[in-house]
Amino acid sequence: MNNTVRPWIEIDWGSFDPWRVQGPLHHHVMDHPLLQWDALMELVKRLEPLGQFRSHTSEAAAGTSFNDAPRLFRNRKSATDIITNLSDAHAWMSLLNVQTDAVYRTLVDEILDSVRPGIEAADPGMSYRAGWIFLASPNTVTPFHFDTEHSFILQLQGHKTLYVWDPQDLEAASEHARDLFHAYHDRSLLVWREELRERAHKFRLEPGVGAYMPCTSPHMVENDDNPSLTMSFTFYTDSTRRNAGLHRVHAQLRKLGITPAPIGRHSALDVAAYGLYQGRHAISRGLKRLGGKPIEREDAPYAYANLI
Repeated sequence: MNNTVRPWIEIDWGSFDPWRVQGPLHHHVMDHPLLQWDALMELVKRLEPLGQFRSHTSEAAAGTSFNDAPRLFRNRKSATDIITNLSDAHAWMSLLNVQTDAVYRTLVDEILDSVRPGIEAADPGMSYRAGWIFLASPNTVTPFHFDTEHSFILQLQGHKTLYVWDPQDLEAASEHARDLFHAYHDRSLLVWREELRERAHKFRLEPGVGAYMPCTSPHMVENDDNPSLTMSFTFYTDSTRRNAGLHRVHAQLRKLGITPAPIGRHSALDVAAYGLYQGRHAISRGLKRLGGKPIEREDAPYAYANLI
């Protein structure tokens, strides 16, 4: 008898590189009972009163500021209205940090635990785990942006095109843009240009197909003429925390008028800069602790709900 358990996500771990865009990946996450419409409706009812959703209208374009899209193209529909009538809602919506929901934390754990051994073998320290569910009306665009986490993006329903740029592609996102983002969560220096399409990894996503995107891999999504349901499972590792710390140090150096070399160019300087960051970070945490202020740790098991 064959007792082999089918993996949620199929990956060639022998060739897996945590800092390389990879896909298309095959999965069967869309079969999970918590990702059926009735379960999602109940989740929306729980998250909406907490404000854990983000939306904009279908008027947003690839070049729209991702941070400002909800303000520039304000969607006046409720989260419940959007999911109830997604085909005609003319909207994009994300359910944020679903791991804060007791039921959906089990889903995030189930999927990320299934890939954790392979991830840890290449990039240890998995933490700050999170889940994000994206719902999009026909012909809706997710603007060009990047995120701080490693991510598995998995298509559950509908068809769309995912464009992803390498995390080392300084034409798609400059070193300065990455410094600013990690230091202040500011994406203003990440600017869309149509010619960037030629540099991207392009994936046609359909149910059962997805991709892996490393930390700060710029990406943009164009939905087909159909409603779409997608979920991303994200996490930090030792290397993403180190990368973020170095960018934050570089952002401070830029304030002093110093233009640092790109991360990875000079390993000795990177070691020194990260040591500086760790020392300052430890002092900052100590002062917060003395002042009775909450301390949000990037090595916490799960992401905090107040950070987007």
